[in-house]
Amino acid sequence: MNVRILRAIMRKDLLTIAQNKGVWMPVLIVPVLFVVILPAAIWLAPTYLNFPGSAVNQMELFMRNMPASLRQQVAGMGEMQTFAYLFTVYFFAPFFLIIPLMASSVISADSFAGEKERKTLEALLYTPASDLELFAGKVLTAWTPAVLLAWGSFLLYVIVVNAAGYPLMGRLFFPTPMWFLMMLWVAPAAAALSIGLMVVLSTKVKTFQEANQIGGIVVVPILLLVFAQVGGVLYFSVPVALIVGGVLWACDIALIGLGVRTFARGELIARL
Repeated sequence: MNVRILRAIMRKDLLTIAQNKGVWMPVLIVPVLFVVILPAAIWLAPTYLNFPGSAVNQMELFMRNMPASLRQQVAGMGEMQTFAYLFTVYFFAPFFLIIPLMASSVISADSFAGEKERKTLEALLYTPASDLELFAGKVLTAWTPAVLLAWGSFLLYVIVVNAAGYPLMGRLFFPTPMWFLMMLWVAPAAAALSIGLMVVLSTKVKTFQEANQIGGIVVVPILLLVFAQVGGVLYFSVPVALIVGGVLWACDIALIGLGVRTFARGELIARL
């Protein structure tokens, strides 16, 4: 595999994405919501507003079923401290995975479907790049910025949560070991899952919007994790993060393997 060809494909696609607001605007809006607005509101509300106790009472089921290791983390905290801590450290964990998932989904949806709309796919298919180099270039184009965005969002989340939570907690308390595992193991796997599905889809559909709408199904597993945690079925801990990441990577290998086997330059040319 020619590294120079991969770099050329990635450079061309990233420059195209930078000029397309329909691609990068949604990618930036979601981190602002999940990393800045919501966590800041959760921590500042108990400090500056008369926060309703009913919101804390709704956490009773979650707290009652928590493992002993998690109960130790909130031991000695007041109700409002516990409420805000559990939301930003545990409830937000699966939501955070939406950032790399959505970023890679939007970028990879543009990988081939966008090329068709811009009438540039034919020129790309007639380049000397092999099928594997074309496929790998498209995958890396989406995966690399999605992971970098997740890591950058994590750093911003650390600053926002600690700054907004300091008046209530009186100390720096974030991140926890589970979050480091989330960023290094689970988030890259979530980005790859979306890409594996979207690159395959984008070779079959005609427009970027069509590929992006169909690719919305990748959010379903994340929503299931959210509902499972809210219902007290599971709790995002180091073992759970290891398992979730392992399952995602297994799905990634299967999907990307399928994409490599089914990707055919001749079929794409015939569809133009």
